[in-house]
Amino acid sequence: MERSWGSRLVECQLCPRLVKWRCAVAGRNPNYAADGYWSKPVNGFGDPDARLVIVGLAPGAHGANRTGRPFTGDAAGDWLYRALYEVGMASQPQAVSADDGLMLSDVFITNAVRCVPPDNKPSKEELQTCRAWLREELEQLERLQVILALGKAAFNSIKTLYREQGGNVRGMVFAHGAAYPLGEGRPVLMASYHPSRRNTNTGLLTWKMWKDVFDTIRTVYLKSS
Repeated sequence: MERSWGSRLVECQLCPRLVKWRCAVAGRNPNYAADGYWSKPVNGFGDPDARLVIVGLAPGAHGANRTGRPFTGDAAGDWLYRALYEVGMASQPQAVSADDGLMLSDVFITNAVRCVPPDNKPSKEELQTCRAWLREELEQLERLQVILALGKAAFNSIKTLYREQGGNVRGMVFAHGAAYPLGEGRPVLMASYHPSRRNTNTGLLTWKMWKDVFDTIRTVYLKSS
């Protein structure tokens, strides 16, 4: 199958509330007031032969909505790319812009919702609409073995996607570090707290907890080629 993500997504205007907000929020942070903002749906990014896909909730207002690349240009991305660098899956520990030279190995990064939502809270309908894009990406990752969902909303969106495809997701409860097989020929679904400032500044997610997730993925689930 030809991998075609990105060619149609950036033109999407299916969610009027998100279309309006992704442009309205641009420049509201004084630190980036002079920056040009992407302010369009954000494509997934990474290795097309990845065995690991990481799914966040949505682009950050002044991160991916500004830079046009998932987890790029904000504090959550600082944690994510540092961890990927330390386990050998990223070429550098920081992601500051879409043209910073960052390359990923064996990992693909995306979001459950592709446009920044007000208060970082997409509606049920917006999550449902965007699952079509997520499903398309996952279907094109032919070597996929593990899905790491960052936060309960992303975790539930993945569960819904596989339930809609006939998978048995009963008993799958969000908990940091939990892992659930999605069935024969399907990947393992892992859960982690999202590396948002709210979680990292309060200690709900520590660096050790975060790094342990990636060490487990590498040593337990991706150890075979």
